[in-house]
Amino acid sequence: MAELAHGIPEPLARLMAELTRLPGVGPRSAERIAFHLLRVPREEALLLADAIRAVKDKLRHCGTCCNLTDEDPCAICRDARREHGVIVVVEQPKDVMLLEQTGLIRGVYHVLMGHIAPLEGIEPADLTIDALIGRVRRGDVREVVLATNPNLEGDGTALHICEVLKPLGVQVTRLARGLAVGSQVEYASRAMLEAAITGRTPMG
Repeated sequence: MAELAHGIPEPLARLMAELTRLPGVGPRSAERIAFHLLRVPREEALLLADAIRAVKDKLRHCGTCCNLTDEDPCAICRDARREHGVIVVVEQPKDVMLLEQTGLIRGVYHVLMGHIAPLEGIEPADLTIDALIGRVRRGDVREVVLATNPNLEGDGTALHICEVLKPLGVQVTRLARGLAVGSQVEYASRAMLEAAITGRTPMG
C-alpha cells in the first residue's frame, strides 16, 4: 500500500482530501470523519457511499416545478390535495424542504435555481423564470407567492418576476418581513417563516 511521506496511506489521505472539499469541513474534521469511517463496520461505511451514489444517479429536477425528485413529476406536484392555483416561488430546493417543515404551505412550488446577480453573471435567462411564466399562462393560477431571500439579490429577483407576471393578471405577493432583511430562508426559524407566510403582502 502506497504511503505519503508523513506515514498516511494513500487511500486514507485521498479520503481526507475529498472530505475537506465539503462545506464546513476542515482538515481536523476530515481526519475525525475518515477515522470514524475506518472504525465502523464495512457495511455501515458503504451505506454512506451508496447514499451518495443514489443521490447522484437517481435525483433529477421535476419537469413542472424544478424541485429535486426521484420521480417526475414530484410528489408535491402530483398531490391532488394541494392548492395548485397557488405557486410559491423559492430560490433553491432546500427552501422547499424548510417551508414544508412549517406545515403552512398548501400550494405548490416553483424553484428558480438561484437568483438574479448581474455581477456574478447570473441573468434572468439563467433561472427557471420562463418555466414559471409558462405555468401561469396555462391558467388556473390565482396567486404567485414570492419567497425569495430578503436580501438585495432576492428582492431584485422578486421585483423582476413581479414585472414579468404583471401583464398576465395573476396576483403576486411577497413574504412579509417576519424574515430579517439580509437573511436567508434556510436560516429562518419556524416562527419567522410562519409570520412571513401568513403576513405576505401584494406586490406591484
